[in-house]
Amino acid sequence: MEYFAHESAIVDEGCTIGEGTKIWHFSHIMSNCVLGENCNIGQNVVVSPDVILGNNVKVQNNVSLYTGVVCEDDVFLGPSMVFTNVTNPRSGVNRRGQYSKTTVKKGASIGANATIVCGHDIGEYAFIGAGSVVTKHIPSYALVVGNPARQIGWMSEYGHRLNFDESGIAICPESNDKYELIDNQVRKI
Repeated sequence: MEYFAHESAIVDEGCTIGEGTKIWHFSHIMSNCVLGENCNIGQNVVVSPDVILGNNVKVQNNVSLYTGVVCEDDVFLGPSMVFTNVTNPRSGVNRRGQYSKTTVKKGASIGANATIVCGHDIGEYAFIGAGSVVTKHIPSYALVVGNPARQIGWMSEYGHRLNFDESGIAICPESNDKYELIDNQVRKI
């Protein structure tokens, strides 16, 4: 086997799991999932059918990834965060054919206990603070917190808050990478 699954984990038929991926205690990987290379699936994680994870995705303990979720490479999902996949759930109404898609773009981080309401994408390298409730699309590099989540700043690819000067330029203190803010959008230059 090219991946590791703890003996208490359940991996259903039809999954594709990349080399170097680790699946820990009491996790359930359901049918037709795609997990990239070098992913880490923490304890007590549920990955529902047809979920797609890119390479190097870190899923901390007690996370639920429901059908419709796609995470690109290098995404971090903090402990006990959750995705939804139906906007108006009712126990007595079957809405399995109405799942909304949510995409988490490359390098984004979602903090512990955050909730991502389905149908709202998270931009590249965005940072969702712990306990936040995301109810709209989040731009690339945005730093958001609260319920509902609101933007309070910008983050670098290295996870440092960016401070833009009067000309719209910021430098990451760890990497010295430069970023430019134009029309409320950030790009690395």
